[in-house]
Amino acid sequence: MRELRAQGPKPAQPPIGPGLLGGSYRPLSDSDLARIHDTSLHILEKFGIKDPIDPWCERVVAAGGWMTDEGRLCFPRRLVEDVLHQAARNITLYGREERHDLLLSGARTYYATSTAAIQILDPITGEFRATTLKDLYDMVRVADALPNVHFQQRPCVATDLLEADVLDINTAYATTSATTKHIITTFFQPSTLQNAVELYDLSVGGDGSGDKFRERPFATATCTVVVSPLRFSADSCWVADKAVQLGIPLKVSTVSQAGATGPVSLAGNVALGNAEVLAGFVALNLLEPGARLLMGNWPFVSDLRTGSFVGGGGEMGLLMAASAQIGRFYDLPTTVASGMTSAKQPDAQSGWEKGYLSTTAGLAGANMVMMTMGGLADNVAYSPEALVIDESMLSGVLRSVRGIEVNDKTLALDSIEKVIDGAGHFLSDDLTLEMMESEFVYPHLADRSSIDEWQESGRNDVRQRARKTLFDVLEQHYPSHISTGNDARIRERFDIKLEREVMMPPWGRG
Repeated sequence: MRELRAQGPKPAQPPIGPGLLGGSYRPLSDSDLARIHDTSLHILEKFGIKDPIDPWCERVVAAGGWMTDEGRLCFPRRLVEDVLHQAARNITLYGREERHDLLLSGARTYYATSTAAIQILDPITGEFRATTLKDLYDMVRVADALPNVHFQQRPCVATDLLEADVLDINTAYATTSATTKHIITTFFQPSTLQNAVELYDLSVGGDGSGDKFRERPFATATCTVVVSPLRFSADSCWVADKAVQLGIPLKVSTVSQAGATGPVSLAGNVALGNAEVLAGFVALNLLEPGARLLMGNWPFVSDLRTGSFVGGGGEMGLLMAASAQIGRFYDLPTTVASGMTSAKQPDAQSGWEKGYLSTTAGLAGANMVMMTMGGLADNVAYSPEALVIDESMLSGVLRSVRGIEVNDKTLALDSIEKVIDGAGHFLSDDLTLEMMESEFVYPHLADRSSIDEWQESGRNDVRQRARKTLFDVLEQHYPSHISTGNDARIRERFDIKLEREVMMPPWGRG
């Protein structure tokens, strides 16, 4: 069979890839979705959101909203529904290379790494330590080499940089230096977002004005515009306005935590978070109609025995699938956070939590599934080994999202007729040879050897196999898509802390 596979024709289309169509998993009925929508509009009109920044208040009031005596900005139902009709749909997020472009349309689904960890499980020492700028660069370039990472979030925080402006600009530099895939990251103040646009523009040969970058903006900002329950985050709202003004795609986020900052009921938590995101969509579309906005309703879970945040669990799968359905209900580009784990090692708990969470989100048709690769300890920590393991796991997840194609060819009547009066098996059938690479996925880290073969080859487990892949990538994959001249212009303009010497082989120095 291996010889036949080697001799067989290569498929024109691989069995998995970015942008597969999900949407078959629907924990909410159509009537459920309508009730959640109505509840969210009731929250916005009757309860409102406290502490809006002045520009948001002025825009919403001018469009028909009002401020209550308690300082809450209220959004009439008509205004919200009008904005939803004019909101941008079928958005393309660009990579630095066209092959990494993401069309956010319908139930097309893409997966990304975990984000914002402050500790890393060092693959050499096996101990946790604080994350650094070099870790950020290394983890992005590893994910750059892994095919099932369709876009990138900032995987970890450079905790060795203390000032917000220095952190923001060096995060922008390290991520865009290490990948040609689309990037999503956080900015803490409008001025550093402006600086990042200048850096991005210089990196593609622009003059720093941002005009060349805006032709194909390869980075998205993310802002948690509301602190649940129902209070605007002033800093994030200012950054969000700046992102829209600069023409940068923006993920409008909110994070209500069931039983803590959100209602304990799953339906109530989804409705509250949806209302908070819709408030951001209204205020930002009033600034720039049709702004490129992504829905980021991320209803989270608490372990109510302790009150602590929990990234894994079946409830998280339901909540994020529900958020994906709400996004499809509005036909808006939608992100979810589904693939976290409470495990502290890339172990069985990590595998089962990430497995069902990433699968349910994809099957529900979320456009951008985040937090799926590399994270540990409820997103506090990052594991390079887990990144490699999780990326390989996604091969199977993506195959399940793709589903089963039923047509004259795949029903295989001709093959069945030939085999029953012929060889009696399908191993050498023409259709088997034709489809063995396009119908099936062969995950590169999965061990499918016999017990004897496994024992003779050293009894390696998945972490050992992942570590080898990881070290191979770290030693060999050094992206060089920013030219030497453009890099020099960036370093002349900004205080870049990532030394050139650690951005080239051999890996391990610095």
